[in-house]
Amino acid sequence: MLGIVVLAVLGLLLVRLWTMQVIHGEAFATQAKQNRVREVTMVSPRGRILDRNGALLVSNRATTAVFIDPSGKRDDALLARLAAVLRMPVADVRARAQSVKEAALAPRMIAIDAAPAAVAYISEHPDDFPGVDIRAQAVRQYPKGMLAAHVLGYAGEVSQNDLNSQSMNGYQYGDIVGKAGAELSFEKVLQGDRGTRLLEVDAGGKPRSVIQETDPVPGRDVVLTIDSKVQAVAEQALVQAIADAHKAKFTKATAGAAVVLDVKTGEVLAMASVPTYDPSMFLGGISQKDWSALTSKASDYPLTNRAIMGQYPAASTFKLVTGLGGLQYRLVSSGTSVDCTGQWDEMGKQWKKWCWDHAGHGVVDFRKAIRDSCDSYFYHLGYLFYKDHGEKLQQFARTFGFGSDSGIDLPGEASGRVPDAAWKAAYNQNYPEYQNWQPGDTVNLSIGQGDLLVTPLQIADAYAGVANGGKVMTPHVLKRVLGLDGKPVLTYKPTVAYDTKCSDANLTLMRESLLQVTQGGTGRAAFSGFAIDIAGKTGTAQVAGKDDYAWYVGFAPAENPKYCVAVLIEQGGHGGSVAGPAARNIFASLFNLKIEHISATDPSR
Repeated sequence: MLGIVVLAVLGLLLVRLWTMQVIHGEAFATQAKQNRVREVTMVSPRGRILDRNGALLVSNRATTAVFIDPSGKRDDALLARLAAVLRMPVADVRARAQSVKEAALAPRMIAIDAAPAAVAYISEHPDDFPGVDIRAQAVRQYPKGMLAAHVLGYAGEVSQNDLNSQSMNGYQYGDIVGKAGAELSFEKVLQGDRGTRLLEVDAGGKPRSVIQETDPVPGRDVVLTIDSKVQAVAEQALVQAIADAHKAKFTKATAGAAVVLDVKTGEVLAMASVPTYDPSMFLGGISQKDWSALTSKASDYPLTNRAIMGQYPAASTFKLVTGLGGLQYRLVSSGTSVDCTGQWDEMGKQWKKWCWDHAGHGVVDFRKAIRDSCDSYFYHLGYLFYKDHGEKLQQFARTFGFGSDSGIDLPGEASGRVPDAAWKAAYNQNYPEYQNWQPGDTVNLSIGQGDLLVTPLQIADAYAGVANGGKVMTPHVLKRVLGLDGKPVLTYKPTVAYDTKCSDANLTLMRESLLQVTQGGTGRAAFSGFAIDIAGKTGTAQVAGKDDYAWYVGFAPAENPKYCVAVLIEQGGHGGSVAGPAARNIFASLFNLKIEHISATDPSR
């Protein structure tokens, strides 16, 4: 009986060994390897961002970072010593050491850009700081400081929301990713490919040796269409324009935007927004205090790229659309004239409207109406649009891209608004008495007021389209992507976003009229003595409860347009006296002319 029991037990053991080694051998071997070997990923350096001429806008620099091994996250004495040396609150050090965002064995970053004295002390006292490691860490560097901050954007640690999105598939906690601007738009090429390191660990999970290592592949460099020289002038021009507004008693002016386009390709040579911010604030994580300051009303929301996110009444700059639409639909011609007495009462005395020049412009034809920005002429044209039915003015505005995204390769673009009867009815669904579209709605739209909203980029696109024979190009900031050898692997190809179908005769008439604006009209003072002919339009937008907004938009050279510039100053007053001089200096930088401060006057709207 004893022999039978021994044989039975041995038989069971043999069967168990056979199942473990033969049937499930591969699975158990894998588990054993996983207990012995750990894989740790290594982040690749992000690609650089350059301007069109090769100047570095964003690069990487090596800095000193302090890491701690996960095994030390519960050592209160160690964490306290580390906090004292780094001059950080113990709670912050503990929170970072105990972070669960990273992989289980990945070291936790405690501090970046650590002070040299702290680094030296930790290095000289290794016994006091077991598991603490000093490493060189690549972080973003901005050689030109805050230049083009809204275009470049900023990078930061990947969030849970990022990881939940399809676009961040394959990313891990601790990765640095683009959060705004070009950093976000071109994340996939800037990110690069991570490296891997296989570690042999002991029973306690502590690393013993490196088994295998694969180096990370750096991200690709991105070349933008931005010209850093023109960008710098555009940013300074906005600052000067705001100062000019203050001198003219428009003291609430604190913000503005400027856009510079190549009319033939849609390339963005400059895109400025004020107020701006310093992207280096986000290195190593931004503090709650700084984040609150950047997102508060008191600071005027400096993270907002007003060139593509700001939505404003177009004011008289929209007369380009109304005028061309009137010519295209044959509601007016070059010889159509209106007698401007300062008041317009074509809809009835109870609905009379004022021209900005209350003394009146007298008899004006199409060219003079554009030159002097005569409101009465465009009130008349707007009323003709209303009586013609079919919302043709709105339809024509949409052929320039108003009311839609331009397609620019930057995140956060606003669509603006082209109001029509359907929109008004839906907007006032709880107020039936305001739902019907009235003649005055079209009349207000004809001068760029009412419920119309546009972005500075949309206005620049429209004028660039007139300069480009009626074809509105898709604006873009990407010029090319470079491979690791520095040679282009992708080059952006210009595309037509909208074809307005305007006749050559009508486009020529509009360009001639816009040239007269700067030679003898509302833009004359801003461009007096300028060496190159500019065709453009001023605008002064009325906003309820606020001071007027100042606009200028134009293209040059007038006879063979190459560049388009649009400038907006919030609550800046009159376009010709505030936005016009800013645009002049931007044009000067484009044509390598002298940049000088011009004082101009412009009473028009």
